[in-house]
Amino acid sequence: MKIAALMGAVAGAARGSSTTLISSQLGATVGALISPLGINLGRVSGAILGGLIGGVGGCALGAQLGETLDRHVLANNLCLVCGHRFNLPT
Repeated sequence: MKIAALMGAVAGAARGSSTTLISSQLGATVGALISPLGINLGRVSGAILGGLIGGVGGCALGAQLGETLDRHVLANNLCLVCGHRFNLPT
């Protein structure tokens, strides 16, 4: 689960960073309402927030995928009576 969450976070951050252009344009639009300096600050903060939001979303999806893999694909459940390893039914 931890590995899938880490992979999801990296993929999500990459996806968020790839949408930097859209995020920075949105930030510049909002920053333009404040001042000319706000345009630059808006671009930078929009790009940073785009990467962070992508990373958080990817981490959450990766953790869900990892939990599903742990419970239903990998035989990590152990019967305490006979010692048999099994998967949970889907």
